[in-house]
Amino acid sequence: MEAEDIVFFTCLVVAVILHEISHGVVALAFGDDTAKRAGRLTLNPVPHIDPLGSIILPAFAVLTGAPFIGWAKPVPVNPSNLRNPRVQMLYVGLVGPFTNFALMMMAAVAARSFTPGPGINLRFVLVAFALVNLFLGVFNLLPIPPLDGSSLIERFLPRTWLPTWWKIRPYGFLILLVGLFYLHIFEAIITPFARALGTFIRA
Repeated sequence: MEAEDIVFFTCLVVAVILHEISHGVVALAFGDDTAKRAGRLTLNPVPHIDPLGSIILPAFAVLTGAPFIGWAKPVPVNPSNLRNPRVQMLYVGLVGPFTNFALMMMAAVAARSFTPGPGINLRFVLVAFALVNLFLGVFNLLPIPPLDGSSLIERFLPRTWLPTWWKIRPYGFLILLVGLFYLHIFEAIITPFARALGTFIRA
């Protein structure tokens, strides 16, 4: 594994942890302390690690050049503890991607303050962190279960359609894999955003 890969992998770990913590913090603000009681409102990476999504698949992608996919262990949320579950679960779901977008902007703005240089330096780390958060934010907004973007569908679907939607949910991961690896849908979506981010940082 190259030094650049280690930087990106480290940035990914930090970004994913902050993404997951944000879900738990907003749920706690709305009355659900499930994540807090489970010890998930912590910067310690160990409670957030999913062996397949946090270690095996990311390492495989880095070593082979395969399309990157990864995830942390989802933060537990009990909708029945929320005061207005259907509305507040939307906020709990969307806060993760928007946390990534906020981190992306902070890293991108900071990166503009540094002159490009050779090798691994602070600017490289900031750019890597901005890119990782861009990818995570856009990826998690895809309206495919179990990604956060699916909460948008669940919020706005008529109640009579929800049973049909719940039947589709178990196949969300398969749909996601087909879209990523065979149809390259995410690549088409993310490319213009990545270019815009690069233009902003270089400006």
